[in-house]
Amino acid sequence: MAYNLYARVGRPGQAGTVPGFIGPPSDLAGRKVGSRGVSFLGGGSQLGSIRIFKHYVPLSFLLLGLTDFLVFYAAVYAGAAFRFSGDMAAISTSVGDLSPRALLFAVVMTASMMSMGLYQARLRDDLAGITVRLLVSFAGGGALLALLFYLLPTLFVGRGVLALSLGIAFLVVTLVRLVFYRLIDEDLLKRRVLVLGAGNRASHFGRLRRRTDQRGFMLLGFVPMEGEPPRLDGHSILHLEHPLPQYALEHQVDEIVVAVDDRRRGFPLDDLLACKLDGVDVIDVLTFFEREVGRVKLELLHPSWFIFSDGFTRSLWRSGVKRGFDILAALLLLAITWPVMLLTALAIEIECLGRDPVLYRQVRVGKNGHPFDLLKFRSMKVDAEQDGRPRWASADDDRVTRVGRFIRKTRIDELPQIFNVLRGQMSIVGPRPERPEFVDQLARKIPYYQERHRVKPGITGWAQLCFPYGASEEDAREKLEYDLYYVKNHSLMMDILILLQTAEVVLWTRGAR
Repeated sequence: MAYNLYARVGRPGQAGTVPGFIGPPSDLAGRKVGSRGVSFLGGGSQLGSIRIFKHYVPLSFLLLGLTDFLVFYAAVYAGAAFRFSGDMAAISTSVGDLSPRALLFAVVMTASMMSMGLYQARLRDDLAGITVRLLVSFAGGGALLALLFYLLPTLFVGRGVLALSLGIAFLVVTLVRLVFYRLIDEDLLKRRVLVLGAGNRASHFGRLRRRTDQRGFMLLGFVPMEGEPPRLDGHSILHLEHPLPQYALEHQVDEIVVAVDDRRRGFPLDDLLACKLDGVDVIDVLTFFEREVGRVKLELLHPSWFIFSDGFTRSLWRSGVKRGFDILAALLLLAITWPVMLLTALAIEIECLGRDPVLYRQVRVGKNGHPFDLLKFRSMKVDAEQDGRPRWASADDDRVTRVGRFIRKTRIDELPQIFNVLRGQMSIVGPRPERPEFVDQLARKIPYYQERHRVKPGITGWAQLCFPYGASEEDAREKLEYDLYYVKNHSLMMDILILLQTAEVVLWTRGAR
């Protein structure tokens, strides 16, 4: 017998039942309070996501980061204990108070790990790839610590303690990751998700095929609606023989995702209300994808989402903080990279024998659609568009010079945009600015494309971390989904996270052309 989604659950006044729930009240008392939180008991246990400054962070990776931080902090104490054979008096005399030194060590090393993408849920590297990232992050963190100790000699712990601390931390962090990646793929720690609907909106789940796409949840199946043509594999469609709240209790469903094509026809409001009151999370499919993949799915988007969304907030305080961060970060980046910029300018001059300009100015679209001149190191021939028609850059583009090929791969060509940031035309973090010709073309074909211009464009951005180089209309559509996520949820904390993780994009030359 097929399950009727539209039947009420429990009748008011019925003996032994509570309206909206299945079973007697004693069954409710036996259900563990807090089983929807962080728990390791039973099949309903799950580690979901936590929202920090409006940005969704997988709780499992947040706990991994906190564990690493504690390991780094403790490694300084362990290194000092090994170096001085546990003699606390010698440690105090030779090193001093370990607390501030351990805190500095933990902050720098955790940031270095973050910059190598080691806390990204979408990381698809195998054990060898993760080990390489660990080695690079420890090398970079150790070098930065050496520089900081040179600048702040009062915090120096000594070469022996530093080397031992790094060695101990590397061994423990590697062991933690071996255990973590084994546990994270266990169904025991995943949210058990049931999808209501099996039509067009539900079909987007078919794109979450990779193991890394489903690290946070286990998909139980899809419950079809009457009159909704199924668009999914028949093996994943569930034909319930019991009411939805009863099925959710019996199968310990943690979350129901509403992916119904037409909510005006027989929407099971009472059943979903019963599930919600029983502690099962009920969310919209658009919110689910925003949380799990960090993008706003255009095919699922409707205007009311913009109106009732909790994002897109603006204030003078937020604008002032972002501008202050932009200036500080731009000046710091300029202080670090000016030798590289000087050498790049010299290399371009030598290659063109001083005949062509070093810098390239190109009109781009900024905040609220205002055009500005973007600065870049020239990486293409002067007559790259001699026919006057704008063209997307392609892989192995024959217009790129020899020096240009290197600086484009390493993103050095973007460094002059620091001056665009100081002028107030750009931010350090934001959607990448496009040429007016492409903007006009894409805005006619892609809905909501102009909404990406609600904030200043950036040197780096969320889309640059999550999506490779875009050189087509379809690429622009996918990048827009990440840009809309940023426009909706951006904050100072998110900008700092993106800036840190940009180091991984540059080092691994992802998406560069």
